[in-house]
Amino acid sequence: MTIKKIVTFTLAVLVTGGPVLAQNTRSITLDEAIQLGLQNSKQLKLSDAKVKEATLSLHDAQGRMLPEVSVSGSYMRLAQPTIDLKLNSNSQSSGNEQSNPAANIKVNQVAYGIANASLPVFSGLRVHYGIQSAKYLEKAAKLDADKDREEVILNIINAYSNLYKSRAAVDLVKENLHQSQQRVKDFTNLEKNGIIARNDLLKVELQESNTELSLLDAESNMKVTNINVDLLLGLPEETLLIPDTTSFLAMQDARNINDWEQMALGNRKDVAALAMREKAADANIKAARGEYYPSLALTGGYIAADIPNLLTITNALNGGIGLKYSPSSLWKAGTKVSEAKTQKAMIMINRDMLDDQVRIQINKAYEDYLLSNQKINVYEKAVAQATENYRITKNKYDNSLATTTDLLEADVAQLQAKLNYTFAKVDAMVAYNKLLQTAGALNDNKQ
Repeated sequence: MTIKKIVTFTLAVLVTGGPVLAQNTRSITLDEAIQLGLQNSKQLKLSDAKVKEATLSLHDAQGRMLPEVSVSGSYMRLAQPTIDLKLNSNSQSSGNEQSNPAANIKVNQVAYGIANASLPVFSGLRVHYGIQSAKYLEKAAKLDADKDREEVILNIINAYSNLYKSRAAVDLVKENLHQSQQRVKDFTNLEKNGIIARNDLLKVELQESNTELSLLDAESNMKVTNINVDLLLGLPEETLLIPDTTSFLAMQDARNINDWEQMALGNRKDVAALAMREKAADANIKAARGEYYPSLALTGGYIAADIPNLLTITNALNGGIGLKYSPSSLWKAGTKVSEAKTQKAMIMINRDMLDDQVRIQINKAYEDYLLSNQKINVYEKAVAQATENYRITKNKYDNSLATTTDLLEADVAQLQAKLNYTFAKVDAMVAYNKLLQTAGALNDNKQ
């Protein structure tokens, strides 16, 4: 494998991510990155807002159990009205002002105030089941927030691993460039002494130029990755982050796939959130059926009025029981019940689909983690093989049995094998955390 191909392969495994030109340098561990990312995550702030919205909906539903109180009042100026009090129904002289006292009453204004209160006693249990539904939806929103938290943690882990890979790639290409520059010097001296042809020197110079271009690409990728991590963690864009390599060393037991499936079905927040929404749908069905029944409430009120020169009312208190029933609910409520049942049926279908998705996702994550561990074993052997190959080639070179190119290629192969081994351990750590996230256990593991 040529140096250019090795460099291209190294860059291909990286995921682009954001600049750096850093004036401030900061070493950061994976745990520190996770804590910073959680504190500054815009996605989690949006999740918190959704939880608050669900909580306010619950408070609104609970508020329907409280008394309804209304107060109204009015003041009006009047033109000269015609007033006939009908106080003396036996009077026969309708044109005589003495027989009609209202004829002398001058009314030009009216003021009144009314206060009413109503306390629901029975509403077909619509309020009760409405509160239940709101409680379940609030729990579902909180579970959604926990699921979002796990996704944010996994994104931070991925970004952190890419940052480490990008820096390792830069180091590899710099080492290759140093070897290429040394090779050019050696071949220049050999060409001056007439030992090698001009064409051989041009080949190594071209290889040096290609390596310089590869270094520019690697440094650009590192800058992009760094600035993305800065933004993800809420740090200034010019901060140069130095990842801690020990964050990738711990390996975990893969356990059994059946254990992971059971853990996922029991721990997945989206599964639990869907179960809460199913319970909320049950409550909505019962609330819709409450439309068939009448509403009963305790009522009370107060009235005060003042019509100068005619009427004054004070201390007019009233109280009683109010009954309300709409016969049209007999055919309208059926539609609402059917709609609520349909919503529940859709939730149950989504639940079955999610169960299948969970099993597919957990199996894929499990196989990916096993593959990552197998790659570690293969690359560990490759490091031993590349090291031994370099030792043999170095002995041949010292005895003029191998060329400088053979020696440098053996050295590059050794560096590439070491880098692949390091990358494999990083990938295994990411794969294990992906397995935890798929099983719904990443949040607990990163408390």
